[in-house]
Amino acid sequence: MSTLLVTHPAGLNHLTPPGHPERADRLRVLDRIFEQEKFSLLVRDSAPRGARDDIIRVHPADFFDAMGGASPADGLVRIDSDTVMSPGSWEAALRAVGGACFAVDEVMDRKVANAFVAMRPPGHHCETRKPMGFCLLNQVAVAARHAQARYGLERVAIVDFDVHHGNGTQQIFWDDPSVMYASTHEMPLFPGTGELSETGSANTIVNAPLRAGDDGTHFKEAMETRVLPRVEAFHPDLILVSAGFDAHLRDPMAALRLLDPDFAWITRRLIDIADRSCAGRIVSILEGGYDLEALASAAAAHVTALIHG
Repeated sequence: MSTLLVTHPAGLNHLTPPGHPERADRLRVLDRIFEQEKFSLLVRDSAPRGARDDIIRVHPADFFDAMGGASPADGLVRIDSDTVMSPGSWEAALRAVGGACFAVDEVMDRKVANAFVAMRPPGHHCETRKPMGFCLLNQVAVAARHAQARYGLERVAIVDFDVHHGNGTQQIFWDDPSVMYASTHEMPLFPGTGELSETGSANTIVNAPLRAGDDGTHFKEAMETRVLPRVEAFHPDLILVSAGFDAHLRDPMAALRLLDPDFAWITRRLIDIADRSCAGRIVSILEGGYDLEALASAAAAHVTALIHG
């Protein structure tokens, strides 16, 4: 079976101020890279709008309605010092969530082997009632709840290798034994969460913080000793990936030193676990990655691994 690529032009219409790292060019560079001949095997589809019923399993209805109402008719409005909305932002966020849920459906229904959702804004910093860190909705969390509600899955694992800790995803699933959240990330760094001691009330939160300057060797050690054994022991029915590429050496937002082969390596290791645990079912969702050259090459390595295993 094939790998699915989910995108939508609405992702380009979430506008941010000049100089803001989370910009539409992130999707444009991915569009160009996936036009290359070596990605001709990808199945491509457009992200639908996220369903309100799916979103309010994670974000309460009053929050959902308030966020939709906050979208301006023109110009930009600040949600916080880092996070803004433009007239196209809410549609982009809805398509990002809808794309994640659609990818889950296609994988669960065995129409494709796995999927990568190339949409923005990112989501893993958004808490139940708090947008932050460039994130308006938490699409990986919504996708997990959608998978459980529609397919009756007992266990969903979320693996996050963004350089920033996914505080929102951790907060949402802190008390939930049915969802494991496992993260490597640089510390100290925004948002300040992700200590080893943060394990959740059901011991299904797994944090493996790295230090500034750590490279692929340290990343692999953290994954092999702390994250991957726990994910495998969890026996997930589905693996979701918060795929941030800002741990790359070139990225200006942090100081880890990962290279493209490191992202390919973790993708293959997750495929190995998924093959043994859940018939290979993986859905990967774009999070960070702010140097355009690094984003393109690292995402290409990630998706190439999804295609070829």
